[in-house]
Amino acid sequence: MEQHQGIHIVESTYRCDVCNRTFKQLTQLKVHQRIHTGERPCLCDVCGKTFIKITHLNVHQRVHTGERPYHCDVCNKTFSNRRNLNVHQGVHAGERPYCCDVCNKTFSYGSSLNIHQRVHTGERPYCCDVCNKTFSDRTNLNVHQRVHTGERPYCCDVCNKTFSDRRNLKVHHRVHTGERPYRCDVCNKTFSERRNLNVHQGVHTGDHPYRCGVCNKSFSNGRHLNVHQRVHTGERPYCCDVCNKTFSDRTNLNVHQRVHTGERPYCCDVCNKTFSNRRNLYVHQRVHTGERPYRCDVCNKTFIDRRNLKVHQRVHTGERPYRCDVCYKTFSERRNRNVHQGVHTGDHPYRCDVCNKTFSDGRHLNVHQRLHTGERPYCCDVCNKTFIDRRNLKVHQRVHTGERPYCCDVCNKTFIDRRILNVHQHVHTGDRPYCCDVCNKTFKLAHHLKVHQSVHTGERLYRCDVCSKTFSHKIVLKRHLFSCCKQQS
Repeated sequence: MEQHQGIHIVESTYRCDVCNRTFKQLTQLKVHQRIHTGERPCLCDVCGKTFIKITHLNVHQRVHTGERPYHCDVCNKTFSNRRNLNVHQGVHAGERPYCCDVCNKTFSYGSSLNIHQRVHTGERPYCCDVCNKTFSDRTNLNVHQRVHTGERPYCCDVCNKTFSDRRNLKVHHRVHTGERPYRCDVCNKTFSERRNLNVHQGVHTGDHPYRCGVCNKSFSNGRHLNVHQRVHTGERPYCCDVCNKTFSDRTNLNVHQRVHTGERPYCCDVCNKTFSNRRNLYVHQRVHTGERPYRCDVCNKTFIDRRNLKVHQRVHTGERPYRCDVCYKTFSERRNRNVHQGVHTGDHPYRCDVCNKTFSDGRHLNVHQRLHTGERPYCCDVCNKTFIDRRNLKVHQRVHTGERPYCCDVCNKTFIDRRILNVHQHVHTGDRPYCCDVCNKTFKLAHHLKVHQSVHTGERLYRCDVCSKTFSHKIVLKRHLFSCCKQQS
């Protein structure tokens, strides 16, 4: 008894000769010194991971056994170690006793504060021994190392998707449960991740503390800045293992991989249309609600999607930031540039299963297939004329509104469609870029070249669906249809 009481009264007598930390017991000092020597004698016999202390090994082994013996008596959540339970219980109590003396952010656990303070000091003491990337937190290093090993130990019990990090699995589960526990206290929008809520709140506060040192663009989230900086560096570290396409952001890779798997986990509860990513579902739902929250400050046109507004504003600014590196043609949208490049590469991976016509862009295939199905889903609300493509409807509506937003900078003539402007400009430049490879005759339009080539091939592109007679020119078909339909009536 007396010997035990000495534990409470004796001063610390064992000192670490590296960092001067003191301990009351020699065994505690010996365990501590392993931090400096790198010794990790406790080995997991399942995965080979090593630990400084036997207690850490015991907690780790519960990852393999699934044992979670510590239970919250408020929400029934279970934990593999008591410390995590204690921290969790502070969520219910609202207790966050640890405060950063730089920015006053509070934390429920001291180690979380220590990690946070490295944001201010810039300290990143944990280094990957494969790629030398550094981290402020050992947990993040451990998760990162799985990029190199390919280890994905956490598996969803609904869809069997695997993850390298337990936190990512937890967030993923919410796709199946629909849980969105983080709510904005301004607009009541809900989120499945706290960080997404934090980023969203910058919309209301206008806070964008992260600034790009190259172009001065600012961001509400440090992660978004990191991804943006890859625009300048050209870094695209995430690679699809099916088609080798690379991405600057892991999220974009994850969404892309659903092209190969066919996974479309997000479903509209109004029309049951499915999507490969949640953002596209949100934008789509505005079709049903009529919400168009993004407004152009020049012409007051509204949009359901911020990206559509951004592209639209280039109509007013004339900005065309995407350039073809073969012919130097410029585009206001990246996807239009990518589709255009198929002209040079000849790449047309999308094939119609009815007529075998190929396309460089999946959207063009979707529109084309409506020629076979007869579907014309876009209807003018003025004259009820229908169209197979939303773009054609938008151009048509300018007939009613009188809007002619595209202006020739030579003669100031205006047009309802950029394509018509592009053709018109050939009048001033004399440019006839499309050349027949048989007789070298040149044309202003690719379509005119295609019609001309039928003279050489004998192909008759246009068919009357009443009598099946074929024609080489659309205008001849239209004249025929008039007489043919008149005879039928």
